[in-house]
Amino acid sequence: MQTPLLPCFETETAASPTATVILLHGLGADGHDFAALVPELNLRGCQGIRFVFPHAPSMPVTVNGGYTMPAWYDITGTDLVSGQDAAGIQHSERAIRALIDQQIERGIPAERIVLSGFSQGAAMALHTGLRLPFALAGIMALSGYLPLAERLATERAAANAHTPIFLAHGTQDSVVIPQRGEDTRDALQTLGYPVQWNSYATGHNLTSEEVEDMGAFLRLVLPALA
Repeated sequence: MQTPLLPCFETETAASPTATVILLHGLGADGHDFAALVPELNLRGCQGIRFVFPHAPSMPVTVNGGYTMPAWYDITGTDLVSGQDAAGIQHSERAIRALIDQQIERGIPAERIVLSGFSQGAAMALHTGLRLPFALAGIMALSGYLPLAERLATERAAANAHTPIFLAHGTQDSVVIPQRGEDTRDALQTLGYPVQWNSYATGHNLTSEEVEDMGAFLRLVLPALA
């Protein structure tokens, strides 16, 4: 059975885009959360890029007292890595894969797609991107972590073994503690992934320096076509 497409908000930096950036929001937010980020990325001179901001479905989240909110999967504890919702993660993986397939059907080749996310969205970007059977242009994980890390070595696909990965984390993050980001960096590097690690003196949020670094990463992995 075909996976239903997630509702999305889209914006394009120019007509006839030749690349796509999918940005997955964090827990309790929605696709509009980072829409205002696009003009701040300094993508002038790049060919058109389509930014896709999906909305996660709403579900009860255990760590928040069972309150229903937009979420990619359930979280049962504040440490994020015990009692992980594998079924929920895999369900969202299929939904995100369907979005990527849609972009390919719309004429954007996989190697011109960047999968990115913030917090829980970053976790889904890593989980999904590293299991795809085709290579992406890059993966950006902001203030997130690697879910189901113990499964990656056996479940990962060779196609993205050399895909550039941008990891960013605040040194004062109390929501996804820095240790989660550092553990993710170390796990990926141990498996041979090309990781660009960036830390910032901030909490669970983006800084202007981080946005500048994100723009530089996008200009690197989405070069202008000849």
